[in-house]
Amino acid sequence: MSDAVLFEKRDDHIAVVTLNRPEKRNAINGDVTQGLDSALKRVEADPDIWVAILTSSNDRVFCAGADLAEVARGNNDVMFTKEGGFAGFVNFPRTKPWIAATLGATLAGGLELCLACDMIVAADTCTFGLPEVKRGLLAAAGGPVRLPRRIPMGIAIEILTTGDPIDAQRAYALGLVNRVAPAAELMTAAIAFAKKITVNAPIAVREALKLAKETASLSDQEGKHLMDQAQARVMLTEDFKEGPKAFVEKRQPVWKGR
Repeated sequence: MSDAVLFEKRDDHIAVVTLNRPEKRNAINGDVTQGLDSALKRVEADPDIWVAILTSSNDRVFCAGADLAEVARGNNDVMFTKEGGFAGFVNFPRTKPWIAATLGATLAGGLELCLACDMIVAADTCTFGLPEVKRGLLAAAGGPVRLPRRIPMGIAIEILTTGDPIDAQRAYALGLVNRVAPAAELMTAAIAFAKKITVNAPIAVREALKLAKETASLSDQEGKHLMDQAQARVMLTEDFKEGPKAFVEKRQPVWKGR
């Protein structure tokens, strides 16, 4: 894996993936793209990883978006993969929950990376925005599509058309952010949040996540059909038997992930 993206597999079923081009504000280039692509595939392939956290080694900016030096050289292609799109990340087909843990300015492509994650834990110093229109550009890595699904339409349109950022507290009030923590405690808060997920049966978590994504725009009847299929898969797992058994025996369940 490239040094531009660091990977830590913890012993609590959590992986921490860190954007690590601090001198370039974590701008996306070929190295970052390939590093994220490798990290995503490693998380998906490892049955012992149940949740991943995406964060930054730069305490003033999460990610500056595309590296404009690459754009100027005509190297746009290095910032995309066929499977994951921009940064090898925004369109990658993931089955496990990802939490973005953001420090500082989370703007443009940086916010679009967060919107590609499932949840966000933000430092209280964060700002969030899509300022592309101020430069005659379009946020084209998912922002205009995903932001209105996360916050009220009117506010999403305001952010998209003015290019002005919002602070962490407003982002939390709007439901864009799940948790806000002091900057010095960000990773502690993000890991504690991830552990609230990893105490649960991993297959059931992944099926719930898949259903939430797939049924968002479906009718109740269409959603029920997919839900019944997911329930049938969960009922075949060892964990489905372990949960009720542990409850009856008054002990914590031991999940096998199968």
